[in-house]
Amino acid sequence: MFGFNVAVLVIESNLLRLLNDLRSLYGKVVQVHTINVIWVRCSNKQTTVHPKFTVIMSAIFKINCLKASMVAVFLLFLQATFAQGSFAALDQALEENKKLLGKDISVAVVNADTILYQKNIGDVQPKTPIPVGASSQWFTTALILQLADEGKLSLDDKITQYLPVFDSYRKGYLTIRHCLTHQTGIGREGFKVAALFEKSKFNMLEEAVLDIAKKDIHANAGEEFRYSNYGMVIVARIAEVVTKKRFEQLMRTRIFVPLGMRNTSFVTDDGSAPNPANGAKSTAADYAKFLQMLLNGGKAGGKQILSEAAVQEMRKVQLLPQQSALLPKTTQGYAFALGSWAIDNNTPPGSPANMLTLPSFNGIWPVVDFTRKQAMVVLAKEFSGEQRPDVYLNLKDKVPR
Repeated sequence: MFGFNVAVLVIESNLLRLLNDLRSLYGKVVQVHTINVIWVRCSNKQTTVHPKFTVIMSAIFKINCLKASMVAVFLLFLQATFAQGSFAALDQALEENKKLLGKDISVAVVNADTILYQKNIGDVQPKTPIPVGASSQWFTTALILQLADEGKLSLDDKITQYLPVFDSYRKGYLTIRHCLTHQTGIGREGFKVAALFEKSKFNMLEEAVLDIAKKDIHANAGEEFRYSNYGMVIVARIAEVVTKKRFEQLMRTRIFVPLGMRNTSFVTDDGSAPNPANGAKSTAADYAKFLQMLLNGGKAGGKQILSEAAVQEMRKVQLLPQQSALLPKTTQGYAFALGSWAIDNNTPPGSPANMLTLPSFNGIWPVVDFTRKQAMVVLAKEFSGEQRPDVYLNLKDKVPR
């Protein structure tokens, strides 16, 4: 038996579905590679091999392989047309909601294996990073869970184990979990959007943490959800302490590079301390890679970025909506998981949510659906309107199953 390779130019990188189509052709499809070219390997028992390795192929075998090649090319040319047709409803919904979404937006839809849909509307470049605001917190949470996987810390450790300064200000009872779920009790009297976007005035996270330690407590830890940036800054500094590396370096080497998120970082323009709560810049395609990793149980590119247990922990509902005292308007009515919001409110505390989101005021709406094994990211270059969850969820519903 001899393998005959036929090279077919690829017009699009998303060709995994082609494998199933080719299986029905004459000859058995052994492999399909979809990086730069497709290699269709056909096998046929009727083929003999000369001792000097000169291939003598039967006429039938040649015809079968040629048929496979011709159909492969045909499928490749039609694939883009079929893909756009299947997303026609999403295209229409994006067009109808331009005013609500922002005029310059980037959209990506993925499943566990590949990019299903990608579109850029208006003045937005697919590889130009855009601030993702509060959606940065998903990245920071992933870093902490990774360190927990490695035994460098535990979610229920008291923060004073790593940051003794909090003991000096009678906050020694706070835990890492309190920080990841906005239950530190350190918070403002009222929810002010402008305060969440205030520029960092610190050169290092160590300075920022010292400032937080001095702030007043407005509620007992673990009793109320009070949305703020403080918890994420605290856990980011803990990550620096246990690894002896800077936060932005940790994010780059442990999360972004392994996931192929080349256009994502926490690096600030002025060299000041990074903001682990809302300081990341990314693209829709990059952010979708992060969500893809969650869909795959923490795996990406053959590597285990997070353990399956860590992803399950991230999905667990920590707080019900009625336990929230101070939260953004766009997420009112949602339960809170670990570092993100649970859209399916019927999930009891301690159980994994089926759908998570982490929107930001600046017009990004990432959502991952573990039931449908799909994720979507809508990212606006500039956003000045009011985020409406119903609009984004309607977009998600337009994605073919």
